Amino acid sequence: MDPLYIVIGLVVVALAVYFLFIRKPEAPKKLETPPEPKKLPEKKAPEREEPARAAGKPAKEEPKQAAPAKAKPAEEAKEAKKEEKKAAEPAPAVVEKQPEPAPVAKEPEAKQPEPASVQAPTPVAEPAPKPAEAPAIKPVSIAARELPAPSAPRKKDVEGLRRGLTKARESEGFFGRLKALFVGRSEVDPGLVDQIEEVLLTSDVGVKTTEALLEEIRTGIKEKKLVKDEQVWDALRRRARELLGGSGGSIKFPARPTVVMFVGVNGAGKTTTIGKLATKLKAEGRTVVLAAGDTFRAAAVQQLVVWGKRVGCEVVSGKDGANPGAVIYDAIQKAAEIGADVVLADTAGRLHTKTNLMDELKKVARTIDKALPGAPHETLLVLDATNGQNALQQAAMFKEALPLSGIVLTKLDGTAKGGVVLGICAEHALPVRYIGIGERPDELRDFNADEFVEALLGQTDESTDAAA
Repeated sequence: MDPLYIVIGLVVVALAVYFLFIRKPEAPKKLETPPEPKKLPEKKAPEREEPARAAGKPAKEEPKQAAPAKAKPAEEAKEAKKEEKKAAEPAPAVVEKQPEPAPVAKEPEAKQPEPASVQAPTPVAEPAPKPAEAPAIKPVSIAARELPAPSAPRKKDVEGLRRGLTKARESEGFFGRLKALFVGRSEVDPGLVDQIEEVLLTSDVGVKTTEALLEEIRTGIKEKKLVKDEQVWDALRRRARELLGGSGGSIKFPARPTVVMFVGVNGAGKTTTIGKLATKLKAEGRTVVLAAGDTFRAAAVQQLVVWGKRVGCEVVSGKDGANPGAVIYDAIQKAAEIGADVVLADTAGRLHTKTNLMDELKKVARTIDKALPGAPHETLLVLDATNGQNALQQAAMFKEALPLSGIVLTKLDGTAKGGVVLGICAEHALPVRYIGIGERPDELRDFNADEFVEALLGQTDESTDAAA
């Protein structure tokens, strides 16, 4: 039995050698062929590996081929032997072309400096336009337009003011009553100061302003520095100029668009003032947008629309009873779209004694600030000069509610008490921007303290013309 076992063992060994050395080389041949078509889409991966390790090319191909060999069946491998041999022939050609990626390695080196050079100009180009847009040339153009406006026509303004202040200069007006005190006097006595005080108080100048005006005159008469009536008159005019010294000048244009909000009680003349000011600004070459924020009075909206058509301005309005803040918000957006210079915003008339109405006005101002940070740039209080002391109270109440930037005094041609201008400037430290001395658009004038004093307190036309 022992020789049989030996023979059987030899046979088993022979079979094992057969399967080990004959069947295994066939498997790698199957593995070599399938990966070659897959190498074509993955050109970049082998390109980098082959130049780095030129000597170990077959070692790399065997592990890559072992993975896909498991997925293929044995039956298909036999049928694909012929095709694999044909594919194996172009394989070396592909391998020969693959060492060419050496210049490909040079390409990324050339590409790397390119993005660096591209990145360098991009940050330089971005900040370059920003400073150019920051000045925007808008304030320059506005300043250029403002320069010629207030120059030459001083004499005409004084003459026009004098005609507009006719009632105040009549015998029963502010100027006429003051002038009558000096007629027929050979000497100035202390009693003259009391008479001047009465005229000032009855002309709506106000108590504080009257005391400020007469303090210097009273002291000068006591010390006998003011002996002649001309000296007293000159001292009165000089003191009036000092009280009005902070006033004058039209609205400023710190931004584009510049938003100007008009406030005041019913009947003060806000809507009419907006129309006149729009006419004035349009004549200066500025683009104006009107915001019909008085939505509680239908006639105010219609009146502003008429002004817009007459002047040639955009008018933004809403429905009756609409939110005034929303209307003004839309007007600011419209002005930004068309590149307008100014937005003139109308508001509903407010009784200065009603706190709830004043609170609503504050909300409108906050809405304007949301539409354009920093707006409104000007908040002008429109006062009726015929209201006298009531106008002073209105100025005090509106000043507490809103940061007023100026006063527009209307209907000065309809009152004989022109001293209200002195009282507002002295007691509330609010500059007067414009004064209305008539119904025509050109009769809304920029306020000038020197011209106003000359027109109101100038004794004769000759002296006025000489001073102008």
